Amino acid sequence: MVRYFKIKTKTHDAKGLFNFNSAFLSVRPAGRQNRTSGFSKQEDKPMKATFGAGCFWGVEMSFRRLDGVIDAAVGYAGGHTDNPTYRDVCAHGTGHAEVVEVDFDPARISYEDLLGAFFEMHDPTQLNRQGPDVGDQYRSVIFFHTPEQHRAAEQAKDRLDSSGRFARPIATVIEPAPTFWRAEEYHQRYIEKRGTTGCAVR
Repeated sequence: MVRYFKIKTKTHDAKGLFNFNSAFLSVRPAGRQNRTSGFSKQEDKPMKATFGAGCFWGVEMSFRRLDGVIDAAVGYAGGHTDNPTYRDVCAHGTGHAEVVEVDFDPARISYEDLLGAFFEMHDPTQLNRQGPDVGDQYRSVIFFHTPEQHRAAEQAKDRLDSSGRFARPIATVIEPAPTFWRAEEYHQRYIEKRGTTGCAVR
């Protein structure tokens, strides 16, 4: 049986701010016998997944809405600067991307379902841009934590590329998960705390 969950995806208005629009994500119950993620015997423990899909505020909120996601935190990853600040990342000298680290229960939601949500919540044909947000910190990236996640991410990207859904090739980069640097506390659950729908002004 397939269950459907309502999530929010973002679009941009004329002022360059994004709005969240309802979309349905189909999530199949992840039974132990037919789970395809290939995870080892640690299935009873929460697992991590890390994604970059533009401004991390909306990405975090979208993942938090999925059944089976235990927690999500925004931060920086993929660069060469230790303990980066938001100002450092925005200055384009760190190489870091704005990312969301997701803790999820693989008994309730599979990694493949997280990949499906990731590709739905942004334009994966844009490498360093999402709407009005331009820069390498907004790149589309999947940081995998296990060989199984690597394989699943490559397969999902290939399927989407060959589906004909997009006129341009998928630009998402797939790399091993580096150190995750948690962002400043005011960025955590930012939309939930501030009630804003804009990502262009922080």
